[in-house]
Amino acid sequence: MVRASKEVSQNSDDKREVGMESQFLNLNELRNRKPAELMRMARSLNIDEIPRMSKQDLIYAILRAESEKEGIIYAEGVLEILSEGYGFLRSPKYSYLPGPDDIYVSKSQIRSFNLKTGDTVGGQVRLPREGEKNLALLKIEHVNYEAPEVCRDRVPFESLVPLHPEEKILLEYDHNEFCTRVMDLFIPIGKGQRGLIVAPPRTGKTILLQRIANAITKNHPDVILIVLLIDERPEEVTDMERSVKGEVVSSTFDEPPQRHIQVSDMVLEKAKRLAEHGKDVVILLDSLTRLARASNTVTPSSGRVLSGGMEASALQRPKRFFGAARNTEEGGSLTIIATALIDTGSRMDEVIFEEFKGTGNMEAYLDRKLADKRVFPALDLQRSGTRKEELLLPEDIIKRVWLLRKILSPMSTIEAMEFLLDKMRGTKSNKEFLNSMNQ
Repeated sequence: MVRASKEVSQNSDDKREVGMESQFLNLNELRNRKPAELMRMARSLNIDEIPRMSKQDLIYAILRAESEKEGIIYAEGVLEILSEGYGFLRSPKYSYLPGPDDIYVSKSQIRSFNLKTGDTVGGQVRLPREGEKNLALLKIEHVNYEAPEVCRDRVPFESLVPLHPEEKILLEYDHNEFCTRVMDLFIPIGKGQRGLIVAPPRTGKTILLQRIANAITKNHPDVILIVLLIDERPEEVTDMERSVKGEVVSSTFDEPPQRHIQVSDMVLEKAKRLAEHGKDVVILLDSLTRLARASNTVTPSSGRVLSGGMEASALQRPKRFFGAARNTEEGGSLTIIATALIDTGSRMDEVIFEEFKGTGNMEAYLDRKLADKRVFPALDLQRSGTRKEELLLPEDIIKRVWLLRKILSPMSTIEAMEFLLDKMRGTKSNKEFLNSMNQ
């Protein structure tokens, strides 16, 4: 059965006050189990109609059967406040999709602890009483992995003072991973970066995002990583979940545009709440173009239509998402690295890219010719770069990078990348590579 000791739930040791000798049920543990395991558990508890149940229904039935013996249920989720004033804790495991095992949070709890949409809340929950449909939050034990009282005095995200990124995120983690080694020198990423990866189809943008994600989880375990996949193929979602250790949230192409918008809003609000608490958050979005398309579909017609059929007001939502990335004076940061599609044959995609071009402070351009020759990373170094890179790189390194750019500038895109990769293959780190320039 699902019984958790104190070390079960991530962050539970120092975030919870329960400290009970007795065992308790952990809802998050159940959510992490595979459907086949849940079905075996349900059969052992003599639960009826198992084959007809979805995974969330199975979890709910197991909780109801087990709680009669165990008594205490612990759960964690991300709060979504509805227009009526109350809210529900949604699970990242289901990409914040509403379900039967969501946990009801009352208006009084929301007011008492100054809770907002996006807060990660953990605590004790109870089964629904007669006439109720959902589990209900009984006692709040942590909010955003801190004591609940901290929320009452927090500064709203919009009031935090934005600054240029000043602390570099180290992307180099394996001497054979040239994608991240090249980016670490020529297109550095800092905490609070607002970056755009501009890519034609089939140039390796998803692989590049995976490499960036793996570098962050290895070099910066304290950074909270969220990979957001919008309008993506289901098999790509599975591949990303298995390749990346961070949280992967998705809305696949077979889901309605309203779902794409709801998922992106929840991820953004969660990231803002964590940044308000002084934490460093990174969102890798694939793709900003598809998010803008979804926004265009759900935006009511105003009569003002841009070229390609894009509603003039439809870009406001994706701009708000991308514009949220910032380093803050108060200590937290929100980094967003998003992909933008070009050369798709769609006039709307070109309009979307033109609207976002120049809004970021980092741009990485992928090149079709490099990808066709199977030269990876397919980065066009002459067009790619980071604003204020002198704040992220030490003076001696930046001088050598600028010298490298001068050497590569007369070459074609293919020649420049092949020359760079040839020199890098003979070294085991970027430091060794830069030192070899003196020889």
